[in-house]
Amino acid sequence: MIATTRDYFKLHFIVFLWGFTAVLGKLISIPSVEMVFYRTLLAAIGMGVLMLLWRTSFSISTHDLIKLFLTSIIVAIHWITFFGSGKISNPSTSLVGFATCSFWAALFEPIAKRKKIQVLEVGLGMLVLVGLSIILAFDFQYPLGLFLGIISGMTAALFSVINSKFVHRIPSHTITFYEMLGACLVILFFMPLYKMNWASQGVLQLVPTFEDWIYIAIMAWACSVYAYSAAITLMKKLSVFFIQLALNLEPVYGILLALLVFGQQEVMSLNFYVGTLIILSAVVAYPFLKKKTEAQFNTPAQ
Repeated sequence: MIATTRDYFKLHFIVFLWGFTAVLGKLISIPSVEMVFYRTLLAAIGMGVLMLLWRTSFSISTHDLIKLFLTSIIVAIHWITFFGSGKISNPSTSLVGFATCSFWAALFEPIAKRKKIQVLEVGLGMLVLVGLSIILAFDFQYPLGLFLGIISGMTAALFSVINSKFVHRIPSHTITFYEMLGACLVILFFMPLYKMNWASQGVLQLVPTFEDWIYIAIMAWACSVYAYSAAITLMKKLSVFFIQLALNLEPVYGILLALLVFGQQEVMSLNFYVGTLIILSAVVAYPFLKKKTEAQFNTPAQ
């Protein structure tokens, strides 16, 4: 299937929505584990209601159900590390760590699809790592937050590669429903262990404020039900690497929104912005380099 201009605009709108989640996550008062639990719960309910209205089948083989459940574990880890990163540092740090997703996609996608690893994609992924090293080379205040952000980028690339294989035989809405439901159950079963070892003062914070419910609902229904399903559908037309590379624009949208919402709290050192600029340059360079590379290989020998 050939991608259209509308598909590219849709992809960037999805990226904008996901960049907004970093700001929402910082605004929500409850911890990241409890927040992701409610987000996945509302997302599963919302997707289930839409599937009933659209008469989309819930039917799925046991084999695929097990695979989707295992993938939902990765989804849960991704969101917990992403929002956990923002909680202990700031949205800008979590978004820059997440930007490594294109590097991981360049490694995971060829392995999963048994294709040759593309030198161009790995090279651009390495450029992302150079940007990160510049950020970390100076007096950076949030190394743990950046580490969690990198884990969120790695897991995002991993479940995206997996979903790109599912979407050719399972409807995107069905994938979204079972992965949201699975992630919710994973966190529910994880909560006793989380309470004993990591929860603040050994107490779960399961009572969101009214404002929290509004922010969580936006994250669940706009940024999960719509954006997650739409992104899976786009995997029929766009490579996982290109989608993950476009997601490197998420820090741009997120950092700008964070500056507008949080002001001085989001102002970082010069090296942070230099490293971020290097990371984001890969997004601009990829389409041109890819086209040039393909033209060279497709040019007939004289």
